[in-house]
Amino acid sequence: MKYYYDHTVRYQEVDETKHLRWVALEECLLEIAGTVADDLGFGIARLHPMGLTWILTHMSVEMMEMPRPNDHIVVETWIEQNAHMLSVRNFRIYKIEDDNRRMIGRCKSVWAVLDMEKREIVNVFDHEMFAGSVDGEVLEMARSSRMSALPEDAREQAYTIRYSDLDYNRHCNSCKYLQAMLDSYRPDGNTTRPMRLDIHYAREVHEGMQTTIRYAQDGDITRYQMLTEDGLTSCFAFLRSIETIES
Repeated sequence: MKYYYDHTVRYQEVDETKHLRWVALEECLLEIAGTVADDLGFGIARLHPMGLTWILTHMSVEMMEMPRPNDHIVVETWIEQNAHMLSVRNFRIYKIEDDNRRMIGRCKSVWAVLDMEKREIVNVFDHEMFAGSVDGEVLEMARSSRMSALPEDAREQAYTIRYSDLDYNRHCNSCKYLQAMLDSYRPDGNTTRPMRLDIHYAREVHEGMQTTIRYAQDGDITRYQMLTEDGLTSCFAFLRSIETIES
């Protein structure tokens, strides 16, 4: 089953180019995912009392254009599959113009359920609360580029995980990784031309942790890697230009 949510872009969500920021877009998509999960009976309100929570493990987003202030967008979302301890939730983003809708973006996101005490991923998709929740439509998107460690001589910037980065799961919020990486280095035109973002979350980081953000520009591809104070990868991200996306 498909679900549809309306959103009007607010001025506080855009950057200096007057286009929606990547972080604001991710926040919008994650909020919709949470709302749908709550409506279907397997959201945070249901999982938290069970000692469980949702975590985002991967997200790929392609945008042909970023909306501007007061633009009316509609986000379509559905679950493609729940399998192998992972849930795939897809999105299409439409811009509404003169009562017509035009697809301007799409997203494939991968989720898991975390045991908050053990901090381990658990398989819960055979639970009755998930019955009938899978739509099954496959969103055709190219797989993300292989994400490998950046060289030690790559440019880098230190970043300390702060109170304002945390969420209700007692770790850094998914959107804050992206915000920290784009604050360290933002390629020109990343909200004014067709772009693809791939972000992979590998390891939790918590308040007070000293992290390092490495970044490198390779042609039209910007690569990011967030490292913990122990030198372990916490997050990878790619941002690159694209030419088109299919409806």
